Amino acid sequence: MHFITDNLLVGNISDATEPPPQISAVLLVAAEFAVQPPSWLLFGRIPFSEYAEAEPALLDRAVSWIEQHPSGNRVMICCRAGMGRSVSVAMAYLCCVQGMTYIEVLKLVMRRRPGAMPLPKLEEAIAQVRLLREARTKKKNSPAPHPAQGI
Repeated sequence: MHFITDNLLVGNISDATEPPPQISAVLLVAAEFAVQPPSWLLFGRIPFSEYAEAEPALLDRAVSWIEQHPSGNRVMICCRAGMGRSVSVAMAYLCCVQGMTYIEVLKLVMRRRPGAMPLPKLEEAIAQVRLLREARTKKKNSPAPHPAQGI
């Protein structure tokens, strides 16, 4: 397991099955695995295919899942090796929620997780997630239509 930030970690499948007690939530992003998490742990699963391009809709779901947890909680994102899909989801979260640029996040992740291999075309997928999030925010903040007034 590797700390990307103080409260955001990436790990492998072993970390997902036996998370340390300082972790409060685990998001499993490996399509080929299913685990039985400990009962004390908040757990989610959003399946990404290994080595494939990240689907923006799945990436958006993963970012939203992480975002739902209080900022003081430690969330660990896990895939098979903790190098590709988990790193990519962490990067998307940092870009979309924390407002970091892709280059800033890439440098941070490469420093904190040696051997990290973000999924192909991740920067483009993150851009799509940002658009999805902006559209939701606009829709949520737009005024309700006024009822038609009778003549």
